[in-house]
Amino acid sequence: MANKLRNYTINFGPQHPAAHGVLRMVLELDGETIVRADPHIGLLHRGTEKLAATRTYLQALPYMDRLDYVSMMCNEQAYCLAVEKLANIDVPERAQYIRVMFAEVTRILNHLMGIGSHALDIGAMTVFLYAFREREELFDMYEAVSGARMHAAYFRPGGVYRDLPETMAQFKPSKLRNAKAMEDLNRNRQGSLLDFIEDFCQRFPKRIDEYEALLTDNRIWKQRTVGIGVVTPERALNLGFSGVMLRGSGIAWDLRKKQPYEVYGQMDFDIPVGKEGDCYDRYLVRVAEMRQSVRIMQQCVAWLKANPGAVITENLKVAPPAREKMKEGMEDLIHHFKLFSEGFRVPEGEAYAAVEHPKGEFGIYMVSDGANKPYRLKIRAPGFAHLSAYDELTRWHMIADAGAMIGTMDIVFGEIDR
Repeated sequence: MANKLRNYTINFGPQHPAAHGVLRMVLELDGETIVRADPHIGLLHRGTEKLAATRTYLQALPYMDRLDYVSMMCNEQAYCLAVEKLANIDVPERAQYIRVMFAEVTRILNHLMGIGSHALDIGAMTVFLYAFREREELFDMYEAVSGARMHAAYFRPGGVYRDLPETMAQFKPSKLRNAKAMEDLNRNRQGSLLDFIEDFCQRFPKRIDEYEALLTDNRIWKQRTVGIGVVTPERALNLGFSGVMLRGSGIAWDLRKKQPYEVYGQMDFDIPVGKEGDCYDRYLVRVAEMRQSVRIMQQCVAWLKANPGAVITENLKVAPPAREKMKEGMEDLIHHFKLFSEGFRVPEGEAYAAVEHPKGEFGIYMVSDGANKPYRLKIRAPGFAHLSAYDELTRWHMIADAGAMIGTMDIVFGEIDR
């Protein structure tokens, strides 16, 4: 009896939450070639959109940090823009510059994790460790303004929580490190947060050169990424791609340039694009975007040093009283308590606000019925559209390329499952 060849199906995952998210792929294989890939989502579902509709506009804000937990402040930015559009809230110019600066800090945070985890998915571990060296400094910036290293809740409707601090936290000697080691670590922490960011922007391009020295011309890296997961410009548009997944295919679409928000219209930067639309091009675009983020951050630092001012709206129906007043006056304390417990009412209407998130177009669609909480909230997560194309991208590739394809999408399941 002749042997019959037939395809077989395997489970690829579910992986640990640290691996992009709780991801399960059902792969149909012909030998080692992928014939079909069926992504299964929902294993991380938390009902964020429904939970937000049960909280006030201020109480729902921290949920945004927990969607894409690698790009926290960019999530907050889209949410705040939607609320501000609905409620017709004016944001002080200084607050807009701070938001833009921290959106670019967040972009670098995301791309460091994206490139590092992409390399790790393929089998290169060194880049991942290098990336976390710089991420620690970027988290120091988060902590300086919000007190938290990840889930900041720093952006607020009408501005930001507080102005930039004039001093940076410093390391102290311990049993593991003596005073001389602490002096070296604290050398760039003697001034304000803006001084610390300025110093980082001067040093970081050389660090990017180190990442490129490890990967860009690495023979094995190129063998695993060049010609893998090719997406034509027309197909990228039809699949609903955005961000690096779209620009990697050669389409120079960036909301910061095409539909400027905050003060991006006043920033001088370029839009990096790819040529071939493969995994390697998308890697190059992410590297180039980090260099452009440094340019934007430097422009913001220069403006912020020269222009003091308010960082949140003067509309006290939306903004809390200053903490100094809250600690001295009973009326201010009651105002603070009422604002954070009952919130503020937003006029009836609907609004959509989108930002150029590190992973693509991240949008918030919000409907208000005039109450103190959203009637309906819908999140446009870029990773959802990208993952939906996984079957098409991986078809007729080898099973070893499945991990490379997940890495190039730079997906985080917090925003996909929601």
